[in-house]
Amino acid sequence: MLIDSHCHLDAGEFDADRDQVLQRARQVGVVQQVVPAITVASFDKTLAMRERYGCAVALGLHPIYIDAHRDEHLTQLDAALTQHRPLAVGEIGLDFFVPGLDAARQMALFEGQLKLARDHDLPVIVHIRRSQDQVLKYLRKWRVRGGIAHAFNGSRQQADEFLKLGFKLGFGGAMTYSGSQRIRKLAAELPLEAIVLETDSPDIAPAWLVGPPPGRNEPAELPRIAGVLAELRGMTLAQVAAATVANTHAALPGLAADTA
Repeated sequence: MLIDSHCHLDAGEFDADRDQVLQRARQVGVVQQVVPAITVASFDKTLAMRERYGCAVALGLHPIYIDAHRDEHLTQLDAALTQHRPLAVGEIGLDFFVPGLDAARQMALFEGQLKLARDHDLPVIVHIRRSQDQVLKYLRKWRVRGGIAHAFNGSRQQADEFLKLGFKLGFGGAMTYSGSQRIRKLAAELPLEAIVLETDSPDIAPAWLVGPPPGRNEPAELPRIAGVLAELRGMTLAQVAAATVANTHAALPGLAADTA
């Protein structure tokens, strides 16, 4: 049994065959997906993943889509958190990799969402691309109920700081590339209780899906990703699966009732 702790199953790339995507995942033992929203406009589609497929969902405003977010969207997110009670607030955070994104607006929006997470006593799923230290700064300020640092690619020191704040670290497709030496070293050496597994479908395709033409990532790839982690740590796949499922439950306590 495995849990995909970060999967954009609501993305348009899955509109043509979403039922089949879920069927393939279940057939290989991926029993649950956590689907985070990215904009207010996507909330209904994200929530539909819970209603139709039983997925766990998070609601939040993604930093990459900063131009789509408005000040009033924080008020709408607050109302949605009360009405729909998602598993977490996410995907939220900071992205200082994509050029042209307004850093000041990102930070204001991130801080506003952390306040909402604290007010609603929910964990968060954070996007931390080229922004680990800045994200840590705001997490120390607001002291939310832990969560997951998605697609972790920081230093060991930064990893330890996230762990001190009660976060788990998401590892997925990037770990499968032999050239990703820092990520692979972290995956091998971090305490096992620090790690959760994710696909970030349809993005961050694992090494075996690189083209030409490139393949679409999906939750059914998670067992092979877990196998890479098992190989790096000298463990069995069953051991990795049991540990990462327990870790995901610890990071996102609302999952326990869904996947027990």
